[in-house]
Amino acid sequence: MRWALVKVCLAVTTMVVLAFAVPLAMVVREMASDRAFSNAERQAATMGPTLTVTTDPAQLRRAVESTEMGAAGRMAVHVPAIGGAAAVDIGEGRAGAHAVAETRSLGRATTARVPGGGSALLQPVALGSGDIAVIEIYVPESEVSNGVTTAWLVLGGVGLALVIGSVAVADRLGARLVRPAERLADAAHQLGEGRLGARVPEDGPKELRSAAVAFNSMADQVVELLANERELAADLSHRLRTPLTVLRLNAASLGDGPAAEHTRAAVEQLEREVDTIIRTAREQRPPASTATAGCDASEVIRDRMAFWSALAEDEGREVRLAGVDRTVRIPVARPELAAALDAMLGNVFRHTPEATPFAVDVHDAGDAVIVLVSDGGPGIADPDAALRRGNDGARDGSTGLGLDIVRRVAESTGGDVRLGRSVLGGTEVRVWIALDGRARRGEGGRRARRKRRGA
Repeated sequence: MRWALVKVCLAVTTMVVLAFAVPLAMVVREMASDRAFSNAERQAATMGPTLTVTTDPAQLRRAVESTEMGAAGRMAVHVPAIGGAAAVDIGEGRAGAHAVAETRSLGRATTARVPGGGSALLQPVALGSGDIAVIEIYVPESEVSNGVTTAWLVLGGVGLALVIGSVAVADRLGARLVRPAERLADAAHQLGEGRLGARVPEDGPKELRSAAVAFNSMADQVVELLANERELAADLSHRLRTPLTVLRLNAASLGDGPAAEHTRAAVEQLEREVDTIIRTAREQRPPASTATAGCDASEVIRDRMAFWSALAEDEGREVRLAGVDRTVRIPVARPELAAALDAMLGNVFRHTPEATPFAVDVHDAGDAVIVLVSDGGPGIADPDAALRRGNDGARDGSTGLGLDIVRRVAESTGGDVRLGRSVLGGTEVRVWIALDGRARRGEGGRRARRKRRGA
């Protein structure tokens, strides 16, 4: 594309230069010729007054020799026969008798080619006797073409400079057009090879900028789709932790024996496999958008607490439930809220000793709903680290994804998650869920935190 543009520009510029330079060169040549013959006419006019006064050969010869052209041997005077006197030719004539006779008969100035090169200007002059004398001025070829070669060289240089300049400009324009296209193609190859961070600078011509914007948008969507797919796999795997917790607790009550040992070993192996899947699939993804379908938080909490209460009774845990006696609508899908509750309650059963009490409270703060899950366990030494995504799996049976599921559910509405010390003495997970998108990130997050402190 770049060389095609250069070739087109070269052809067009060359044609334009030739279209203007050739006629201009011919004009320059004609101007040089006109200048030479105009000078010859002026020289011939200097002899006119002398011929009108006298036709004496001696006087005419002195007059011719006194002129510039006569001194250079380039002027001749042809006087016809007057009365009984013979015709007189003064100076070196080059045009020939036929050309002189023709000029005399025409009565106007003519030019004639001279054998050996050059031209002769023949200027008729009327004598007092009524006869016609002819003044001949020799114009050599060098004078006719004087300055023409220099002018042609200048024209050629200007035309060549125009062609080179146009080619250079076309090459720069072609590079400006081709470079964004090459970057776009290179980024497409990189994306095809799996390098998902490949992006294209959004510059160049308008059409290529639009293509770059579309490519970057497509790449972002591909990355988001892949991240969502991995996140979904991680979330689904994490939800298996709830039934696995039940199996582990039931297996612990089987007592001793080969069957019990095999069951416990199988449960541990399954937990390890699930943890491996979660760690492999886990990857950072953009915050989820606000859910379009909501649910009744009270109903979901009552349902999940009915499930976990059976395990709590087996372990001798005291359970307190508050704020779920009325409908509380939130902009979170039921499966997402259930997964977040299971993640928080699963952490209580996994990381606190048996007989440790816990509580679930729901508060309606007007523009948000607060869900509190608190326990009477040992608490969390570093809450910020626990909330930070990307747990390295140092704790046995932990993937660092449970609280991240909770955080994503809260942030999808513009809320957040905080860890602190509960009134029971252990950990408190405070989930702030904004309603109807009125508490967004940034300003909404600050409003949410102020409201939370008030609550």
